[in-house]
Amino acid sequence: MEEYIGGLWDKLITRLAYQGYPEARVELAQMKNIGATFFRALGGDPGINLQSGSASAHGARRSWLERIAGIGEKAELTWADETTLHLPASIDYFPERELNRELYLWLLALVAHDVEPDATYLQRNQAATLALLSAFPSLQDRYQRLVEASLLRRPYPSELKKYEAENELLLRQALLQPGSVHAELKKVGRKEFNFVPVPLWLNTPPKNAINNTKPASKLTPEQPQGSAVQSDTEQRKRMAERTDMPDNPSPFMLLFRAESLFSWAEYVKVNRPLDEDDNPDAQRAANDFDVMSVANDGKSTASRVRFDLDLPAEADDDLLLADGILYPEWHYKKQQLQEKHARIQMLLARDAEAIALPEHLRATAKRLRQQFQSLTPERQRLRGQLSGDDIDIDACVRFSAERRGANSGYAVASPGLYLDNRQQSRDMACLLLADLSMSTDTWVNNQARVIDVIRDSLYLLCEALSATRDRFAMYGFSSVRRDNVRFHLLKGFDEKYSDQIRGRLAEIKPGFYTRMGAAIRHASAILQQQKNARRLLFILTDGKPNDLDQYEGRYGIEDTRVAIHAARQLGLIPFCVTIDEKAEDYLPHLFGAKGYIVVKDATELPHLLPRLYAALTQ
Repeated sequence: MEEYIGGLWDKLITRLAYQGYPEARVELAQMKNIGATFFRALGGDPGINLQSGSASAHGARRSWLERIAGIGEKAELTWADETTLHLPASIDYFPERELNRELYLWLLALVAHDVEPDATYLQRNQAATLALLSAFPSLQDRYQRLVEASLLRRPYPSELKKYEAENELLLRQALLQPGSVHAELKKVGRKEFNFVPVPLWLNTPPKNAINNTKPASKLTPEQPQGSAVQSDTEQRKRMAERTDMPDNPSPFMLLFRAESLFSWAEYVKVNRPLDEDDNPDAQRAANDFDVMSVANDGKSTASRVRFDLDLPAEADDDLLLADGILYPEWHYKKQQLQEKHARIQMLLARDAEAIALPEHLRATAKRLRQQFQSLTPERQRLRGQLSGDDIDIDACVRFSAERRGANSGYAVASPGLYLDNRQQSRDMACLLLADLSMSTDTWVNNQARVIDVIRDSLYLLCEALSATRDRFAMYGFSSVRRDNVRFHLLKGFDEKYSDQIRGRLAEIKPGFYTRMGAAIRHASAILQQQKNARRLLFILTDGKPNDLDQYEGRYGIEDTRVAIHAARQLGLIPFCVTIDEKAEDYLPHLFGAKGYIVVKDATELPHLLPRLYAALTQ
């Protein structure tokens, strides 16, 4: 009963203290699609992703009711780095839903015109506001509505202490007359903020925000045996900081009372170099942290997927067909191609043996072959030809009548008196490029991993394409830094689909990382050599580009985008199929709005891929 009454009291006092308007709340998820389009239409960087941010302590004075309820100490602020725009997960600041929606759009537009990102808080936001209103004067009315509604929510200067009141007056003037304030806010005490945050303005990244562009560690972590990945089921961002691993020598003496217990925030991972249990409460613990400290100790926790980053010995590795094929790589910060930067290694499965199609796919393969035979070019009978293998009786009768008319002064057309049977051609070439990175070792259900689903998809697509007589080839790729981009030959254009090809498909296995730009460039070079009128570059992946060196985040995305653009310049048709749930964040920037498809259920991929090919090549 005591706990029940306490729970009711907590809900009541929290509801009374909360100063938002839940009934008018607008979620970022509702704005994400239109917001991304709006952001880019107003000149925003197309490589920036939109994501929800984390709440930060603002340091402003709280009401006594908020202090009793223990809320109001943090606020979700808007800030951006070179890869991501962080917006509040939801906005219920205003009592009108439409105003909350307009606030999202205003923030997106303001980021697109952040002309002085390194200036102070006041100067930066005044400059951005002036630049935005100058570029789009029609937004002036919307801005005035937001300012008027925002000022009603802010504390009155007369109710604040001296320095706080002076800061509040400066903020109000900057909102009402952007560009008129040249003074700076006064810092009161030791806190970073001493004023209620302005929801219409941009903020600097929190001090503890992890820079997503920091290169991955070059150390190869020790991996536990037989572990599975725990994905975060909550769509929330958490504050974190990078730190060094603490020294934890094994103590021989207790220096605290036995009844003193560690809390989550005091200590989570103990020093167990030889034994580590899986922690089922890791997500709950993460939710309890204000700031998580992230360190690299060269080991993986038991909740990570098992993988091996060591390249196999030459005797055990696949057959090397070609080495040292060099390609450029785009450096987006320098805005230039780095010549001969990535090295392709052409490989062929060493242990591949000829096998028949797996039993569980035979019924589906038979049905697909029957369906795809309708795409097979048929012989067409052409009438009125100048030469052919038969006489066109109708053309002869018509020509005879026209000759008689010529005696009456009518002209006679050139005779086309023959029938000709010609083989029509689809004139199609397709190269499928499959991502074979280590992430394909994850399980999609209790029966199959991602790599198993990809293998079945390749089997069925081969069965379908072999019935169309279209020229096609298949390759897989993974990478370990820029000098080891492994490019696996599964089926060449000049090879006939056979049991030997099926044996190669059976040998595909999870590899390493995903240096997609180099793989696309090499695939484009192969496909360009085909003389067909239409050439489709079919890319199958389960995640975004990444590798151990700087090839991650924005760097990998931009290099891949440039490689895709180069493929289009060669007359190729790139199209991506992915099972990545977060692909909408980056694939439109890479392939365009209609250049990709996201498969929500990975188990449907083997049946969907052939149908998708048929739709693309009609």
